[in-house]
Amino acid sequence: MNAVVAAVGIMLALSLCRVHVVIALIAGALAGGMIGGLDLQASLAAFNKGLGGGANVALSYALLGAFAVAISRSGLAHALADKALALVGRQQARGGDLVGWLLIGLLLAVSVSSQNILPIHIAFIPLLVPPLLYVMARLRMDRRLVACVITFGLITPYIFLPVGFGNIYLNEILLASVRKGGVDTAGVSVTLAMLLPALGMLCGLLVAVFLSYRGKRDYDLARIEQVENVAVQYNLYSLLVAGVAVAAAFAVQLWLDSMIVGALVGFVIFSLSGVVRWREADDLFTEGMKMMAMMGFIMIAADGFAEVMRATGEIDSLVGSAAGWIGHSQALGALMMLLIGLLVTTGIGSSFSSVPIVAAIFVPLCVQLGFSPLAIVCIVGTAGALGDAGSPVSDSTLGPTAGLNADGQHDHIWDTVVPTFLHYNLPLLAFGWAAALLL
Repeated sequence: MNAVVAAVGIMLALSLCRVHVVIALIAGALAGGMIGGLDLQASLAAFNKGLGGGANVALSYALLGAFAVAISRSGLAHALADKALALVGRQQARGGDLVGWLLIGLLLAVSVSSQNILPIHIAFIPLLVPPLLYVMARLRMDRRLVACVITFGLITPYIFLPVGFGNIYLNEILLASVRKGGVDTAGVSVTLAMLLPALGMLCGLLVAVFLSYRGKRDYDLARIEQVENVAVQYNLYSLLVAGVAVAAAFAVQLWLDSMIVGALVGFVIFSLSGVVRWREADDLFTEGMKMMAMMGFIMIAADGFAEVMRATGEIDSLVGSAAGWIGHSQALGALMMLLIGLLVTTGIGSSFSSVPIVAAIFVPLCVQLGFSPLAIVCIVGTAGALGDAGSPVSDSTLGPTAGLNADGQHDHIWDTVVPTFLHYNLPLLAFGWAAALLL
């Protein structure tokens, strides 16, 4: 059995059996390494080598957690939640669902904007989502729906719009990788190439919103109140300081391209202003880091897992085997490449990292099968994006879970990963395959 298939299969099977994702990643990586010809020591060495790659993201998550707790203490997000709760009371008296739709629209707009207008990626989630959990519970809103909405906003813009993170993915990574494979991409429109896959994502979102999760779901309000104080005291001064801290954190992040420094600056502003008392700062900082620690450890372990997969050399072998099955069929070739992209990205957890890996082998194969440059860009771009929405180790799934599971009532695998996998990866696969054959 191919080591990549075995490793990803073991990791996913253990995760679905509710084994912690970090343990599943370690077990899958070591098993895959040994199946791929590495001994235990070599597998551990490769895993340890990859751990450093996730350290920056893990520290960013930890500092964002501390910053989120500081914002919670200021009352900024709770002021928004209080306004929403007042609207909930009025709408429930009228029997309307307007507030729920407004909340979905707000989260969708913020998620989309986090990829381009204000490219902060998942940084907004621990700041905005936990204070709104009480509102969602009062509305009996299914958090799986919210996870699908946020994940759509985190992924679709960068695979379709060449601005912000989309410029990095589409122009700096995707087109550059295809050109490196010897294909002339002059005149190729990445937006046109990725139009049908993006429409697939939209179809998945509409199914989640209007069919799969339109029903009501009950959550324990008492558990939310234990972790999110719904009666936080705030005043005009604390709200102004919070606004300045958020603006400064985002500005510094955009200036220095560092979530770490941005979150640190925001936290320091809270401390110096007195909104966070100096003697409480240490405990608050520790509380915030604990809140995001699990996400950070998962990202670190995911980088170790990816490094073991690369060290086995089995990714090339997997693609080579697929090439032998394909023959000269474009339809079968496109489908096999997309399925391999799904497998690789699900294991690595990052479409940005998987594109250079799959492009090195897919581009020559696409040329051999006679695909047009536009179709090649579509195949490689979709193959890279596949799996991002349904990987247990992707920040596009870890981010929503970090906000929605603040009270322990939202399971990462069954409430985020499985819903996003079904609603986004399957349409991406179908629409990407159709686009490859039509372009």
